[in-house]
Amino acid sequence: MDGDASGTGSSPADRPQPIVSPFTRFARTHVFGAASDALVAVALAGSIFFSIDPDAARWRVSLYLVLTIAPFAVVTPLIGPLVDSVRGGRRGMILLTVLGRGLIAWQMVLHLDGLLLFPLAFGLLVLQKGYSVAKSAVVPSLVRNDLQLVEANAKLALLSAVGSMVGAGIGGLALLVGQTVPAMVAVGAYALTLLLAFRLPKVVVAPAPTTAGERAELRKRGIRAASVAIGTFRAVVGFTTFLLAFEFRGGAEGVPIDGAGRAAGASTGVVRGQDVLGSPAAPAWHFGLVLLSVGVGAFLSARLAPVVRRRLPEERIILSVLFLGCAGSVLSAWLGGLRGALVIAGLVALCSGTAKLAFDSLVQRDAPGANHGRSFARFEGRFQLVWAVGAFLAVFLPLQVEHGYSMVAVAILIALWWFRQGTRPAPPIVTPEKPDRPDGQLGFWRRDTS
Repeated sequence: MDGDASGTGSSPADRPQPIVSPFTRFARTHVFGAASDALVAVALAGSIFFSIDPDAARWRVSLYLVLTIAPFAVVTPLIGPLVDSVRGGRRGMILLTVLGRGLIAWQMVLHLDGLLLFPLAFGLLVLQKGYSVAKSAVVPSLVRNDLQLVEANAKLALLSAVGSMVGAGIGGLALLVGQTVPAMVAVGAYALTLLLAFRLPKVVVAPAPTTAGERAELRKRGIRAASVAIGTFRAVVGFTTFLLAFEFRGGAEGVPIDGAGRAAGASTGVVRGQDVLGSPAAPAWHFGLVLLSVGVGAFLSARLAPVVRRRLPEERIILSVLFLGCAGSVLSAWLGGLRGALVIAGLVALCSGTAKLAFDSLVQRDAPGANHGRSFARFEGRFQLVWAVGAFLAVFLPLQVEHGYSMVAVAILIALWWFRQGTRPAPPIVTPEKPDRPDGQLGFWRRDTS
């Protein structure tokens, strides 16, 4: 009997193939991109970035961060409206950022021990932030409705945490082979990410310009107060990133005492209370533990945020993580050293990730008429800008790490107070029932203080 007639002899090519959803395609791109970024972070851990005197490098890092902030501040408000209505505009931005990160990783292989590494590292940061803006715009168009948006963002955060930990593990093994090997592996990982990104769908994020109603919804008191809280967390993330990077990158050189004839000078230094041995760089595994703590915090936020949201309103979630972040910063300042760094790194990742998912949900709830793709992208642009400002402060101010933790606690405490004030219900306004003026006219409306 003929195979086609019986229906049992069809070839595998004739069978229906499973349809891969657009969100799944993007998730694959996202997780490989996160792993690639982690590989670059490991490459930096074994480079000149962690071996030169931090005080001597601060002015260079400050300059590069200023150059990072300036174009970001100008481009962010301009590029959003330009690519919103262009079919495939955000997809093109994702492709561009992945390609740029791959090229930078390739250049890092060649300049891992040179000062050109600094502008390369900060150029990579700019592209990572640009990708975050594009991601915030694309994700709402990849889900069927707004109810799935928080779940989708949580899944992406979870994949990012897993991808980062896997990439860090692979990078650590590659670092045992050679100093430049993690950057080489990152180039290949970015190439694979780029191939996956080409399969992303071309979508129009916002075919119509912003309406007055959309702008009014996004300016509600609760949304504005929540955006300040999330912006504070993003500034804290940037601040703690560079604060810990300088803390675990090295210390003073001290007085060399390896040659004959220097013993007298060294003894004089000891008598005068000077640090003749210097404070050598922390072991690389200390920095690895801090990165692991960040990954665990991001993983927990992605797992717990959707569960907590089903039990608590968005405002309570943001208030809770603000309080937790403030308390954790105080604890870190008290602990100090590696233990304090692990606590603040994990808690900042946990709190900022949870607060961002709650903010997404709050915008969906209180601004149903807004185009969420465009709205999230613009909020994300502002958040990335304050991230760069926080990073600049950590580099520009030569702080002891414990003092930096105290500054974080104060900043989060102010954000907590601001958010609490901004989310309190406004007192009702009532109209007088009887005229209280000689001419018989009703007076101005007054607030009900009873």
